[in-house]
Amino acid sequence: MRMRVTVAAVSGALALSALAVPAAQAGDQATPSLDRPTAAEVFGTGAKAPRALSRAAVTTPVISKVVVNGGKDIVLGTTVEKTVSVSVTASHPSGIADAYVDLWHGTNVESDVDGLLVPNEDAATCTKSSATTSTCKLTITVVPGYDLYKNLLAGTWKVTAGALAGDGSDFAWNDYYATHRVQRLSKLTVNAAPEPVKKGATITATGKLSRANWENGTYMGYTVQPVKLQFRKKSSSTYTTVKTINTNSTGSLKTTVKAVEDGYWRYSFAGTSTTPAVTTAGDFVDVK
Repeated sequence: MRMRVTVAAVSGALALSALAVPAAQAGDQATPSLDRPTAAEVFGTGAKAPRALSRAAVTTPVISKVVVNGGKDIVLGTTVEKTVSVSVTASHPSGIADAYVDLWHGTNVESDVDGLLVPNEDAATCTKSSATTSTCKLTITVVPGYDLYKNLLAGTWKVTAGALAGDGSDFAWNDYYATHRVQRLSKLTVNAAPEPVKKGATITATGKLSRANWENGTYMGYTVQPVKLQFRKKSSSTYTTVKTINTNSTGSLKTTVKAVEDGYWRYSFAGTSTTPAVTTAGDFVDVK
């Protein structure tokens, strides 16, 4: 049965991996563990293990497409859990009965897994596009501070994909089918002052770039990151980059420019592999 596993490591030939993670809350609770699902757990008692038994004379389903979160990065803040959709498109002469997707973090599925995101449902909802092909949908709920219990989990995760033939004769399974990014939510502020300001005087633009810290549930400054200061004339709809500066040791930003004309000032951060891009709204300065 597919479910979020939080206790008791599974042993035996069909167990793909077991790993320990910190408890969701402090206290006397035993440290939970996460387990890779077995073939029986994924596709029922009669399913064969992915690496067991010969497949001679058996047609394996073909997985043609896997989509995680609509193709967008999974971005989590500090407290709010997020449920994302995943889907598998696969084909087999007998059709597709079920499918499976999980995301895992590490380098080797057999020995180095420190994060695992598994489906909420016991079975996928499969919709036929033909007699042989179906797209099967599932959802995965991600909880910051629990599933994402350390900041080093931000970045690239592996995607496992599986599909079960309609007649139950065989299934496809690939622990390295694709990759997907899981990121720490970013925040950015700007304040351009003084306002109003005399033409030719100095405008000071301050702000701060921060991102979610999954380990302590706060937002902390993102240090030494390039951020663009951009300007839009009052009469225009287009921003242009005036200069690029780096955040300091606390994630703060501060720079000065000359006041030339009325317009909007904003900061824009391009993002990194662990942190999404973010741009502030424009802060209007009236130039007299």
